[in-house]
Amino acid sequence: MFTGIIQEVGTVASVGRSQGLMRLSIHAPKTASRVQQLESVAVNGVCLSVVNVRQGLLAFEVIPETQELTALGRLCRGDRVNLEPSLSVSDRLSGHIVFGHVDGAGTVIRRKQQSGELMLEVRVPLSLRRFIVPKGPLAVDGVSLTVGRRLGRSTFTIHLIPETLHQTTLAQRRVGDRVNVEIDYFAKLVQQFTQRRQSRR
Repeated sequence: MFTGIIQEVGTVASVGRSQGLMRLSIHAPKTASRVQQLESVAVNGVCLSVVNVRQGLLAFEVIPETQELTALGRLCRGDRVNLEPSLSVSDRLSGHIVFGHVDGAGTVIRRKQQSGELMLEVRVPLSLRRFIVPKGPLAVDGVSLTVGRRLGRSTFTIHLIPETLHQTTLAQRRVGDRVNVEIDYFAKLVQQFTQRRQSRR
């Protein structure tokens, strides 16, 4: 479990592929000093298990399904990624509850610098639209954010303050970039409960 509060921005040191498996090595000294093998780390919002830790490097293995459903499959050497180790029992719960189970990859379709903030408009698969609530929480590339407005059939806006831009990779997102989107878990529960009640009528 995570909170969507990014703890470190790491740098992809290497990307290897063999028989469909993606082997990802990330330089992240701060996170590497905190985690051990088989512990969970959210990488751009995707929960991955650490397979090796050494000399400030974290190694992960990404299966084909994860590559297909998220934007991780497009990572290249030198790319910067948002990192958050999993919560411990004593941690404060900032942001909102995030599981690292990405619901789909969205695409940035508009970027606008406004007074004191950066606005990004993101298009998501139509199947996710019903879960997106204006002023509700969601995670984009692992960052806990608040939905600004829901536009059209499958787009929404997020508004990023300077500190968020400084502490995460979202300042680098350009039109056409893919981002990982995780819908608020409680929104999904409410939708599921409502559907079950309707089906019983």
